[in-house]
Amino acid sequence: MGGNQKLKIAIIHPDLGIGGAERLIVDAAVGLASHGHTVHVFTAYHDKNRCFEETLGGHFPVTVYGSFLPRHIFYRLHAVCAYLRCIFVAICLLLMWPSFDVVLTDQVSVIIPLLKMKKSSKVVFYCHFPDLLLAQHTSMLRRLYRRPIDAIEEMTTGMADLVLVNSKFTAATFANTFKRLNARHIQPDVLYPAVNVEQFDGPCVYKLKFLSINRFEKKKNIGLAISAFAMLSSLEGVGLEGYNLSEVELIVAGGFDERLKENVEYLEELKRLTEREGVSDRVTFVPSCSTAERNRLLSECLCVIYTPKDEHFGIVPLEAMAAQKPVIACNSGGPVETVKSEVTGFLCNPTPEEFSGAMAKLISSPDMAETMGKRARQHVSEVFSTKIFGNKLNSFVLDVCHRRQE
Repeated sequence: MGGNQKLKIAIIHPDLGIGGAERLIVDAAVGLASHGHTVHVFTAYHDKNRCFEETLGGHFPVTVYGSFLPRHIFYRLHAVCAYLRCIFVAICLLLMWPSFDVVLTDQVSVIIPLLKMKKSSKVVFYCHFPDLLLAQHTSMLRRLYRRPIDAIEEMTTGMADLVLVNSKFTAATFANTFKRLNARHIQPDVLYPAVNVEQFDGPCVYKLKFLSINRFEKKKNIGLAISAFAMLSSLEGVGLEGYNLSEVELIVAGGFDERLKENVEYLEELKRLTEREGVSDRVTFVPSCSTAERNRLLSECLCVIYTPKDEHFGIVPLEAMAAQKPVIACNSGGPVETVKSEVTGFLCNPTPEEFSGAMAKLISSPDMAETMGKRARQHVSEVFSTKIFGNKLNSFVLDVCHRRQE
């Protein structure tokens, strides 16, 4: 199959919101369409008031099936509901649409056997991270509930024609988690998520503002940014003498969905933390900020604080570096592969002391942030741009279709 082959490609994603997984799916759709393929996105939920602009701009059609199906049952059974919604989408695709050359899906692998029923289609599964590791197994009942789900995840993931993951960290976790697949030599290929560098071409200044961008979920560990920020005033011998720290601000922005109980409760928990730490007057919360608002915040901050520990990838550090801003992140998971410590930012142990120390270095050395920011922009442009992502994904898709012809 030649490199100019044009394909019919379907993409299935559970909820086309504004998270990192959704950003990758949108970039995949745009990238594949830019190579001349006919791309169609199918999903169970698409709120036109809370989505990425590309899903509205005519780059590719979006079809919704099953928006009436629940996301949870009394805040429980999230996994089962996600499975049912994706299965419904897959069945609608099979019954109502002609065959596609390739079906790209992510997050929910249970639909892969259904998609394989059409022999003419190749199935590509993007594994952001094994779901069984993200799920809680905190009680006997939950372990019994998750056991068949976890077994189904491993079995169905192995049925894909090609498995992609978002980092070398996730690839290693995949091998350690899905031992049966590893024994069968089913190993994923790494395809790093990307960032549209050009969207950050506007003015760039370095005000005394630290910016945290994350979904309002406990696993994102946003409290670390608040505690580190509060600790700045107590640091000694780090060059902050003479600086009026009362002028330094922390902006906490990110994805927020009022339908999700955890989002609502965690935001309130963080607000209480700012009061206990005595910094509530210098911490501003910006839940559910638009893309334009996020870009404005990035253009004006001194640095981005990224707090998740063992994050399987993390798109925020890429966005920050594309906006010419250094990143302070945990020295584990995906950021180890994206942030060049002491060059484009700092990789720290996940403690307030270390994060606060890195923040102090940038406050006391105004030129450091600008120098790191310029290096960061170059680094992202060379390794993590959407053009590079689209080219690599296109190669993977053409290769998996080429296997069919052999």
